[in-house]
Amino acid sequence: MMERRRMEAALLVLLLVHLVAALEVPLDLPQPPTITHQSPKDYIIDPRENIIIHCEAKGKPHPSFSWTRNGTHFDTDEDPNVSMRPHSGTLVVDIGRAKADQYESVYQCTARNKHGTAVSNNIVVRQSRSPLWSKEKIKPIVVQEGVSLVLPCRPPAGLPPPIIFWMDNYFQRLPQSNRVSQSLNGDLYFSNVLPEDSRSDYICYARFPYTQTIQQKQPISVRVLSLDAINDTMAAFYNDTDLFSDDPADERRPTFLVPSGPSSSKTVLRGQVLEMECIAEGLPTPDISWTKVSGELPAKRTHFLHYQRTLRIVNVSESDAGDYRCTARNKLGSVHHNIHIMVKAAPYWISGAPKNLVLAPGENGVLTCRASGTPKPSISWAMNGIPIENAPKDLSRKVEDDTVIFTDVQIGSSAVYQCNVSNPYGYLLSNAFVNVLSEPPRVLTQANKVYQVIKNHRALIDCASFGSPIPKITWFKDSRASTLDGDPYIFHDNGTLEIHTAQAHNGGKYTCVARNLLGKEENHVILEIKEPTRILKQPEYKVVQRGRSAVFHCKVKHDPTLVPTMTWLKDDGELPDDERFIVDSDSLTITQVTEIDAGVYTCIMNTTLDHDSASAELTVVEATPTPAVVIERPDPPTDLELTDQKKRSVQLTWISGDDHNSPITKFLIQYEDSLHHRGHWHNLTEVPGTRTTAHLKLSPYAHYTFRVLALNAVDYSLPSFPSRVFKTEPAAPDENPTGVQGFGTERDNLVISWKPLTGLQSNGPGLHYRVMWRQKAVNSDWNSATVANTSKFVVSGTPTFVPYEIKVQAVNDYGAAAEPAISHGFSGEDLPAEAPDNVQAVVVNSTLAEVHWDPVPSKEIRGHLKGYKVYYWRERSLHKHNPHHVEKQILTFSGNHSHGKLPGLHPYSLYSFNVRIFNGKGEGPPSTTQQFETPEGVPGAPTSLLVTNTDLDSLTLEWSPPHVRNGRITGYTLKYQLVNNSNELGPVEELALPANETSVTLSNLRHSTRYKFYLNAKTDRGAGPAISQETVTIMDEVLPVSPFGNISQSPVENGALISWEFWGPEKNVYVEYKLKNSEGEEEWQRRLVNGSQNFVLSDLKVGLPYKVRLVTTGHHDQPLLHSQEIFVTVPAVASRQVDIATQGWFIGLMCAIALLILILLIICFIQRNKGGKYPVKEKEDAHTDPEFQPMKDDDCTFGEYSDNEDHKPLKGSRTPSNGTVKRGDSDDSLVDYGEGGDGQFNEDGSFIGQYSGKSVSRDTAEGHESSEAPSPINAMNSLNSFV
Repeated sequence: MMERRRMEAALLVLLLVHLVAALEVPLDLPQPPTITHQSPKDYIIDPRENIIIHCEAKGKPHPSFSWTRNGTHFDTDEDPNVSMRPHSGTLVVDIGRAKADQYESVYQCTARNKHGTAVSNNIVVRQSRSPLWSKEKIKPIVVQEGVSLVLPCRPPAGLPPPIIFWMDNYFQRLPQSNRVSQSLNGDLYFSNVLPEDSRSDYICYARFPYTQTIQQKQPISVRVLSLDAINDTMAAFYNDTDLFSDDPADERRPTFLVPSGPSSSKTVLRGQVLEMECIAEGLPTPDISWTKVSGELPAKRTHFLHYQRTLRIVNVSESDAGDYRCTARNKLGSVHHNIHIMVKAAPYWISGAPKNLVLAPGENGVLTCRASGTPKPSISWAMNGIPIENAPKDLSRKVEDDTVIFTDVQIGSSAVYQCNVSNPYGYLLSNAFVNVLSEPPRVLTQANKVYQVIKNHRALIDCASFGSPIPKITWFKDSRASTLDGDPYIFHDNGTLEIHTAQAHNGGKYTCVARNLLGKEENHVILEIKEPTRILKQPEYKVVQRGRSAVFHCKVKHDPTLVPTMTWLKDDGELPDDERFIVDSDSLTITQVTEIDAGVYTCIMNTTLDHDSASAELTVVEATPTPAVVIERPDPPTDLELTDQKKRSVQLTWISGDDHNSPITKFLIQYEDSLHHRGHWHNLTEVPGTRTTAHLKLSPYAHYTFRVLALNAVDYSLPSFPSRVFKTEPAAPDENPTGVQGFGTERDNLVISWKPLTGLQSNGPGLHYRVMWRQKAVNSDWNSATVANTSKFVVSGTPTFVPYEIKVQAVNDYGAAAEPAISHGFSGEDLPAEAPDNVQAVVVNSTLAEVHWDPVPSKEIRGHLKGYKVYYWRERSLHKHNPHHVEKQILTFSGNHSHGKLPGLHPYSLYSFNVRIFNGKGEGPPSTTQQFETPEGVPGAPTSLLVTNTDLDSLTLEWSPPHVRNGRITGYTLKYQLVNNSNELGPVEELALPANETSVTLSNLRHSTRYKFYLNAKTDRGAGPAISQETVTIMDEVLPVSPFGNISQSPVENGALISWEFWGPEKNVYVEYKLKNSEGEEEWQRRLVNGSQNFVLSDLKVGLPYKVRLVTTGHHDQPLLHSQEIFVTVPAVASRQVDIATQGWFIGLMCAIALLILILLIICFIQRNKGGKYPVKEKEDAHTDPEFQPMKDDDCTFGEYSDNEDHKPLKGSRTPSNGTVKRGDSDDSLVDYGEGGDGQFNEDGSFIGQYSGKSVSRDTAEGHESSEAPSPINAMNSLNSFV
């Protein structure tokens, strides 16, 4: 028995060696399926996009695919929303016609062919979710300074969980510190609060990563009360009693807010991230520290976040298990919390997943599935997706726990084996096939591949091969006299030949031969040994004065067959983007050096195989003071000389002029061509200021004259004297015209155009063009014509819109240019000859239709197809039989389309349309006009909604049907709800009404209550938008309750200080006043109070008594509420008495007034004797009742009043504030002044009852002698809610 086990162990070792040498099977050989790509196990999808579940596999023959869903067969052909990609198992679910959550399931893919079956992981498909925050009303938080505070976030549960952060109304992150920090669950913790924490915009945001949406929680308002503020506030209620001492809040030892209790525990999986948090409160703010009780914290994997409140350990391993302690400490003491960490592990591979096994008939092999986990995982095997215990028996196969042993395998034993390793925390599933093949060797490395290696470096030459049995590789060099063996060669199991240190003599042709029992195959490769790249002259250390130039040299030697690239770096970064840095082939020049240029400069020479580098430092020092010098532009160069004259080039040399204390940076060389462009100088080239010679490339057939300009820091010099004339000989043109194109301007012509050559490009006299053309589709000879020096040629008599090949060649008296390239063009276009056929419409919905047509044949287009145009128009509405003439609309679809969509249609209508094709010439004939009908849509809003017959507990609603019906109206839906004083809406009542009704009476309503109504119409397609209206039921007969009390006044300079108490819910409070003894028609003057309970009434006349009261307004339909009146008199200020009767200026003024009065009396007497009369209009204007001069809002002065003529009272009459004139009433009744009637002030200070003209208020006033007021029950409710 022991001997047998030893034999099996030896066999296992041999098989493991064989496994290492296993190769990929070429795809042209028979092999079982191998899954190459699949979706992740936990697959979260975006519900807005199509679901794509990947499953790709290879095999020979190519595998077929099937799926299971939740463990049962999933027939993709039966589901119209699911399709499988061709030659693939990937599923595509079109969610345009179905919801994504319908496909949340567990999927598994199976790939099979005749050699075996491979299965994918279980793919759990779940859609990402970003639910909305639940609606909640968050009450403001008021806390005392120094206490701890937790602001909950509680985001909606999303998939995956959202990322939480806190910001303010301006989308700025809220500052956090060791006192204020965010916990792992998103809550915001304050160890202690300070007054500066008061704000009304603590907003928690949740960002859902898959859908890239952000949800916002309602803002949280926090008010921190300092002890001084509490004393000041409470003193007003408790007779200035100091309820709190002036000492600060009690300092206290730390206590933990999170976690609770002295200890806790947590479980984490191997490889995941462990996060522990401790948040403490206390005053002063506690500091948090962490230790591991049972060992040291892993330094490289440990991070402290949120101001030490969170301990994060990444890539958790079993060694991280144990007890951790967090300590919170301030000057008053400390507190500890222990966290016990347990590390579990989902299954993981020990030596990798099982590998595919390729065996020849009669060979042995083994599949190994080595994995671990905590707790220890269980291992199960399957063959072709079937548990191995249920698979067909095979004497050559033996299963021992995590190993399957194969002995003496035969053809037909190929299969795919699945190894499943699982424990409570996860699973691993791996496919590995056993492929029994009998194949001769084949070499997979590319034939005659060239390997290039730098001398003295390692060389690796590949010989990838495949065969079954596995081939043996042998290597030969050059003449193949003998097999390569021993030093310096190293042979790898995969066939690669290694030369550890390659030398020049190792280069040459290598041959690898792959042999097995069934044959052999060889392959040739070439090894080239290259010389290394070396820097011969390295850059040297430089000390340069500021403003001077620095030059670093870097001369390099490299293999001549390799392409070098020189790169310069400054301080290991790129050179500054500055024109002062000049890079040449072997140097770097820095001009006008400054302090920022100091640093280390490195030159790097790269080739495709190696590189070399060298560095030097630049130090910049201050320039040595020198006497002031005059800097001017340089003198012009002199002594221009032409040498080395050739047909198309010449050498120009010159002598540099005086640089006038500024170095010359460059020379500019210009030329004049006296043959083609006499008198015009053109820039030819530039050379550095260190050179005084230039090799100039020239064109034939030109008379050149050259001159040179020098440039320094000041400017260019004057031009040098011109050189002598250098004439180049004529020659045939070097180039042909560019921009050659062909197009038609008429239906039977072809216009060939091009960009002509310039005189300098002509290269000789007699320039003309040879134009050639022929039809592209016909094997015809070239037609040609010779034209003068122009840019266009017209070919007449061409067929309509035929493709042509075109060439234009430049020719002069010395020959022609090279054969020109062929361009393409078309002869002229004509209008399309046919209309689209088979035109039909498919109605998508009530506002969208899709038009389809058959494209027009190409030969009938007769031009460049530009697209199709759909002409459509609305004939009439289907519920109206009269024609509805509307202008035709046109939609253009560019390109070769066969369908298009018509949006924005009217529902329930009859439409007509036709289709036309158009090309570059214009439109073709229209198609046969077709018609289609759009289905019903939702109706528009009712035309009007009016409230009539308002009573205490009922009212009547009247409406008109919608103007836009979009179908047959099937009924109406009426919804209504009450509105309280704070504009909050009550519960919604709903009422369904028949289509033939246009009014409804609602009863059992509350009196003195505002209601809001919503009415919409319905068709068979649904309900349309609603029209809304608001009204107030008639008020009950109760007296108003004043919200004012304890009104007092005290005199101040030029006025009085009015104080009061106010407990009403209204926001608009005013102080009104007028003279105590004023006539009845004088209006109250008004001042707005900005939320306080005292007001200084200034600009009162000294010594005059005033009546003062406080008023407030609620809803605009509610009456005015006012306080009792008080009387205010501003005392006169004593001053030094002066007898003005003795003053000269006073006597003169009195005389002037007396003279003026005398003149006026004389004029009046004369007019009266003449019988003159005053116009009635002037009298009326002179006696206009001041009651109808309303006060301006801004300065309370009388201004102009404008209203509709129907609401104006007769001039000179006085109207009571309730809008009626009662027989027997006194003109001085208090009703005229709003002193007890229903005169109401609206928000701008005008009387509602006097000017509104509302019939409701008029009728009410006539029926009751006393004015109406809000219900006292409602007033008390408002008071209670305020208190």
